[in-house]
Amino acid sequence: MANNAGNPNMELLIPMINQLQHIFTSVNAKLTLTLPQIAVVGAQSAGKSSVLENIVGRDFLPRGGNMVTKRPLVLQLITSQGQEYAVFGHKPQQRFINYADVRAEIENDTKAVVRDNMGVSSLPINLTIFSPHVVNLTLVDLPGMVKVAAQGQPADIVKKIDDIILEYISNENCLILAVTPANIDLVTSDALVMARSRDPMGKRTIGVLTKLDMMGKGYNAREVLLNKVVVLERGFIGVVLRGQRVDDFGRTSKELDIPGALENERQFFQNDPAYRDIADRLGVPYLQRSLSLQLTDHILKCLPELQRELQSRYRDLSKEVAEYQASAMFETSSTFDTKALVGLAHELHENFDTALQGTHLKESDLKTLTGGARIANIFRERFPFELVK
Repeated sequence: MANNAGNPNMELLIPMINQLQHIFTSVNAKLTLTLPQIAVVGAQSAGKSSVLENIVGRDFLPRGGNMVTKRPLVLQLITSQGQEYAVFGHKPQQRFINYADVRAEIENDTKAVVRDNMGVSSLPINLTIFSPHVVNLTLVDLPGMVKVAAQGQPADIVKKIDDIILEYISNENCLILAVTPANIDLVTSDALVMARSRDPMGKRTIGVLTKLDMMGKGYNAREVLLNKVVVLERGFIGVVLRGQRVDDFGRTSKELDIPGALENERQFFQNDPAYRDIADRLGVPYLQRSLSLQLTDHILKCLPELQRELQSRYRDLSKEVAEYQASAMFETSSTFDTKALVGLAHELHENFDTALQGTHLKESDLKTLTGGARIANIFRERFPFELVK
């Protein structure tokens, strides 16, 4: 894994891709690119939500005993100074300061789309969190896998969830964060089996082992974490999540808050003989940094192909406009739309091509609307006016 920590220009790559992700998914499906991202995959009880909350450092996801992730959640984390806040893609003008309100909005927007309380939808929720306590990172939380439909769930719920997951991980530019409890047989891990179906060589898969503290006395996952059991090119990272703890007398304690959970995790790895010598490569803080670096490195490798794909889409749109112009038919609103899009695609290509050079990327680029932010401005500010020309 390349280390880009010493190059501040690289820190702008993830925000730039975030801008493109938002634009291409909200403006027009014809311009959708296979953008680099990390999809979070795991069984319903694997601890996916806890991993995400510990990475963010906030309680913001719906809780419950049943399935709570019913739509893909595209979570974009942006390092920023000052007060932290969240913004939803469907409410871009509203800042959410209270994370209880963030959770409520996720629930409300989910209900607005998934009217069947036990169903799922492939329509994503886009959430961006700006905070000084996060690293630049984009994760897509996907519905947890189930083996059979529970009472009240649609009969085809298993297939629907699998189809949503496959839609993301079939993208060759998508890294797969496979979340698996350490207290199950790794060979039968739902997340790893699903990941292996689209990444048989394990090149795009990052393994995350949860519940290491629940394996029982005499058991540990050291060999797995050393990548000696199931081999993944990107390896495994172990974490200890929140939840009720059971002491030696069988008594349960109150669930820890996130800072308490992170400290508990640190002490667990430092004090356990099986993990003490590799503790610096375990835990949520290491996972957070590792994912950001891996995504940045992955984006760098994907940029040339993204550029070629964007050029191809531009040529397709240009051809479509030429066909309209050659036709004797009167111009419809669809014609106007396509002309507007091809004009914007041309400027989009020029800006994206400049951004891909990398040599002139700097913090002021985003502030003066170049690179990804410039592209966003083209679509958000100029698109409505192009349509009425």
